[in-house]
Amino acid sequence: MDTEAQQTERDRSSRPEPVAAEGRSRFALVSRITDWLPGGWIAPILLVCLVFLLLLNAFVVQPFQIPSGSMENGLRIGDRVLVNKLAYRFGGGPRRGDVVVFDGTGYFGNADYIKRVVGVGGDHVVCCDKEGRIRVNGRSVDESTFLHPGDSPSTVTFTVVVPDGTLFVLGDHRSDSSDSRDHLGSPGGGMIPVSDVIGRADWIVWPAAHWTRLQRPGAYARVPAADGAHG
Repeated sequence: MDTEAQQTERDRSSRPEPVAAEGRSRFALVSRITDWLPGGWIAPILLVCLVFLLLLNAFVVQPFQIPSGSMENGLRIGDRVLVNKLAYRFGGGPRRGDVVVFDGTGYFGNADYIKRVVGVGGDHVVCCDKEGRIRVNGRSVDESTFLHPGDSPSTVTFTVVVPDGTLFVLGDHRSDSSDSRDHLGSPGGGMIPVSDVIGRADWIVWPAAHWTRLQRPGAYARVPAADGAHG
């Protein structure tokens, strides 16, 4: 990744003896089958574990490695993050401040990227106010809690309205990040379709010294809804 980069219900029988007999029969059948497999029980156990991990990776959480410094200091080169793929599946989309992983094919490049959401559909995002801060829907945002030390919010000026169903994203290390600012003149205007979001980065899991939960910062809490946007 470049950071410029069910459960089934089983009926309970009221006749315990046949159920117990069925259980013994199935156990015997499984035992005979596993006798034919290398390692006896080891092979099927490993197979079940592998299938479980594949399903977990495909539908629930997926690990990603950080290959560049565009999200420092929060995410450093070599960090492994767990991406929650269910975060936006059951109502509610990405929110301002979320760190998301998305497929940049056709927008940023043929790779997965990790960035912070600065604007969602309908938002008016401007850089910069008189103090050099980014404004969203007329509200200046203090990004000092996550912005890379020494970086300004942006050396590139812009004013954009984020189309519905898309996101405006920036790296925390603004001076070392290729993000929505760099693609304003490209197809899509640097916006990322919500449908291309793989999930929300929730945890740093490796190295152990960096283990932490990634919290949504409060910097955007006072930003008004897009309907109330002004200059």
